[in-house]
Amino acid sequence: MPARPLLLVTGGSRGIGASLCLKAAQAGYDLVISYRSDHSAADKVASEARTAGAKVMTLAGDMAVEADILALFAAIDAFGTLTHVANNAGATGKSGRLVDTDTAVIREIIDLNVTGAILVAREAARRLSTTSGGKGGSIVNISSAAATLGSPGEYVWYAASKAAIDGLTIGLAREIASEGVRVNAVQPGLTETDIHAKSTGDAARVARLTPAIPMKRPGLPDEIADAVLYLLSDAASYVTGSILRVSGGR
Repeated sequence: MPARPLLLVTGGSRGIGASLCLKAAQAGYDLVISYRSDHSAADKVASEARTAGAKVMTLAGDMAVEADILALFAAIDAFGTLTHVANNAGATGKSGRLVDTDTAVIREIIDLNVTGAILVAREAARRLSTTSGGKGGSIVNISSAAATLGSPGEYVWYAASKAAIDGLTIGLAREIASEGVRVNAVQPGLTETDIHAKSTGDAARVARLTPAIPMKRPGLPDEIADAVLYLLSDAASYVTGSILRVSGGR
């Protein structure tokens, strides 16, 4: 029997990441679930994934900290052979105008959403690339529709961080396309997760912005996870450097 593929999901304890973990387990992946601090949420996702047949490792770590990223990948090396990566960990910071936002908030978001994501992609590429002795694989970066909408009055720094993810996706995809690694991104639009209350501080955001969506409803985490799974899978074998928008038309 062939070995099950091994998928790393950063930020896998809640929201889109949690949905992706459960769907991936059902689709035949083993999992490494990286999370920052919510042990109970990570354990719940891991338990459900194991019930679906997956071998699972959970590991706490801050994806804005290089030492934690390196420790994560060292643990993965001991756990199994990495084949797929969902570069999902991210945050927005509290909603507000840029002119009113502290530098510390901006740096925190850029450290996680940009520098951290780049370092995760680097470590993944080092393991997947055939040039480095890997067997190839797939990386999907989680961007946001904010990358092109700009999020004025909410968090333009977050929008800028996700535009950087789009650039990372295109550049890295072209850099390692001949080394057996595909790199793509998903741009979720407004999605029903707890990020609005926990990160932006704006619990009413989904209801307020829903009328601006052509489909007149927010997305569900499972709908974003399905798009990620497609790009990870062999069904997307000729897709690299692509940015798939999943936003209900917005």
